[in-house]
Order: sequence, then structure tokens, then C-alpha cells
Amino acid sequence: MYCSGAVLIGVISVIFAHLGDAAADLRYHIVTLNAWSMLLIAPLGLVVITWLTRLLFNGAQGSGIPQTIATLHMHDFMLVDQILTLRIALGKILMTCLGLICGASIGREGPSVQIGASIMHAFSRVMGQHKDVTRHGMILAGGAAGMAAAFNTPLAGVVFAIEELAHSFEQKASGRTLTVIIFSGITAIALLGNYTYFGHTSVVVPVGRAWLAVLACGVSGGLAGGLFGRLVIRLSKGLPGLLGPFSARFPLGFAALCGLLLALIGLASDGATYGTGYLQARGIIDGSLHYPASFFLLKYLSMLITFCSGIPGGMFAPSLAIGAGMGGWIEQFLPHTAPGGVVLLGMAAYFCGVAQSPLTATIIVMEICDNQQVTLALLATAFLAFGVSRMVCPHPLYSALAAGFMEKTERKIGQERTTSRQGADVP
Repeated sequence: MYCSGAVLIGVISVIFAHLGDAAADLRYHIVTLNAWSMLLIAPLGLVVITWLTRLLFNGAQGSGIPQTIATLHMHDFMLVDQILTLRIALGKILMTCLGLICGASIGREGPSVQIGASIMHAFSRVMGQHKDVTRHGMILAGGAAGMAAAFNTPLAGVVFAIEELAHSFEQKASGRTLTVIIFSGITAIALLGNYTYFGHTSVVVPVGRAWLAVLACGVSGGLAGGLFGRLVIRLSKGLPGLLGPFSARFPLGFAALCGLLLALIGLASDGATYGTGYLQARGIIDGSLHYPASFFLLKYLSMLITFCSGIPGGMFAPSLAIGAGMGGWIEQFLPHTAPGGVVLLGMAAYFCGVAQSPLTATIIVMEICDNQQVTLALLATAFLAFGVSRMVCPHPLYSALAAGFMEKTERKIGQERTTSRQGADVP
């Protein structure tokens, strides 16, 4: 029966992809007609998203990966039932698409992880599963399948389960996880075709002087990604100065402020920082688009602001776009390396710097560009970025966010129980 859940994950991933593309196209037409209209659309849109999320889809905030990781460490499945719900999964899809229309710097890959985990968790309940190991295994398989179907990268889904979602190899490499990933991947391919996320590249990075790009991208990506992770972990614990109390007392006003800032950054970048960054990254890879260093910096800033807003949405696709922008900037200083190769190394380096998952970063970039010739250079770059990132940010981003999510959840439950006992004591 869990194969039916895997097929459903593939179908929903395809629907999510089409809706996300339609949302991005709509925003593109809006910006083309009147770029200044985003000064109204972005603030108002983030207000609507924040209001709807708090009213109808509370729990859908953020990426979805930390929530999924947290549930793998929970043994109170009544609590897991409240986190991995189909209602929240629906909210992830709708609010992420609305965020893309409004110009938020988000992707659908992170939400797809929680959506896949929610679907498989629902199937485990229908099947009457009671063992913790089995139920956690279903969540793990669903989360990995969601990510694999979103990128159309089945191997990366397996590696993602190994590096990010689980901690014991027995769970990571279980036959159930592999089967669910394969079935969801086959479904996505059957509906969308055997495409690659960024098309096909044939560039190579031969050992020799060209490997200066490995050093440059590995160090730069590790520093930039590690700093991003450190900032996000710090911001997840509370905004600095007066922003903290303001966001708590006036969440809709704070969302409007974030939307206004995103619109201003979008205007400064001619719309390049809006959305996933997919078109920009693809253009940088194939050499049809060239951006100054400001693209990398402004996209970086827009991601931080989007995270602070708390709206649903992931960080994978925007991180790849930032990495592509960084690689595109570095390549001009490395004339002895194929330009497209430096861009791929930049993507792997920055992605790994943020997530601190070198194998996942390598396999994702290799699969989304259909290029196995740069695997060794990608691995070297990713592991160098991993080491540098760890020096800047000692705690892996998603694990730290998952721990913070669990702490907040347990504190909330404790407060509710205290209130309940106090109510019961009242004569």
C-alpha cells in the first residue's frame, strides 16, 4: 500500500511543479507590465500569506525540512499527527505558490519534503502501523521521495535521506525508502518526461590549473553558506533589537515590511531576485545570462528577509541560484577553466555551505545538470566548502532548526498542560 503513497507523492509533486511554474509566470508578466506594482503586491501578498497561514494552515511556516527531521526524533505520535497533516501539506502548496507570485525568494523543494512525509505518515496511519521504527521509516521515505520528485533526482533523494533526514544507516538505506523514492520518481517522469532540472551540460574540470576553481569556489561557498546558516540559526531564536517585539506584536505589519524590502531589492535587481532563481541559474549555467556580483549579494539578502517573514517556502532552489551567481562571478577571474564548470562548482559549494551536506550537494548538482564528468571536482569542492562552513557555523542548519522547532513545540505543550491543570483546579 505504501507504493500507492509513493505514486501519490509523485503526482502531487508534478501538480506542485505546474502550479509553481504558473505562479512564476504570472509574476513575470506582472513585472513586465509594471515593475513598480510589486511595491504594492509584495507587501500585501505577504500579509495575506501570513494571515492565511496563521488562520488556516498554522504549522506550514518555513521550509518543512526541520519539521520533518523533528518528527523523526519524536515518539509521541499524537504530536507528530499535528505536524504532518494533509491540511498543512495543502497549505504548503498554496502558500508557497502565492509567495512565488509575490516575489518571495523561496523554492518548492523544502516544502515537498514535508508534503511527502505527511502523505506517507497518513498512509502509515491508514495501514494501522504502530511500531515507532516503522512509522519513522515511512516519514523518512516520504520526505526523501518528496525531495527526489521535486528535483527529479532519485539518487539525490536517497543521499538526502542518509545525510539530512536520518541518523542510523539501517533506517537510511531501508528497502522501503528506496522503493518509495523509485515509485514517486517513476510517477514524476511518466507525467513530466525524463527531464533534467537545469538541462544538460557537458563541461569538464580537468585536474590541473582548472582546479583553482575548486579552491576558489570551495572557500567562497563555504564562507558565504556558513555565514548564511549562522545568521538563519540566530534569527530563528528571535529578531534583533526592536524587530523582535514588533514582529511578535504586529505580525502582519512585519510581513508587510518584509514584502516592501523584497520589492525594493527586486527593483534594484531588475526582478532577478524574485522567486526561485531557476531562470537566472539556468541562464548563468548555459552562458546566456551574465550578472554582476550584486545579483549574488541581493539574492542572498532577499533569502534572509524571506526567512525572517516566516512564510512557507524552501531554500534549496534559491541557494542553487545564489551559488550559480557566485560561480558566474568567480569564473571571470579563472580564464583557464570552462565557465560553465565554475558555475556548477559554485552551486555545489554554496549549497553545501548552507546545508553542510556534501554528498547531497554533489549528487543534486550532478543530476540536475546531467553531467557526471565533473563529479570528482564537485566532490572536492563540496567537501572543502563543508569544512570551511563548519568553521563558520559549527551546527548544521537544518539540525539546529529542527532542535529549535522541537524546543518550541515542547514548551508550547508544557504551557498548554499547565493551563489545563490550572483550569481543572478552579472550583
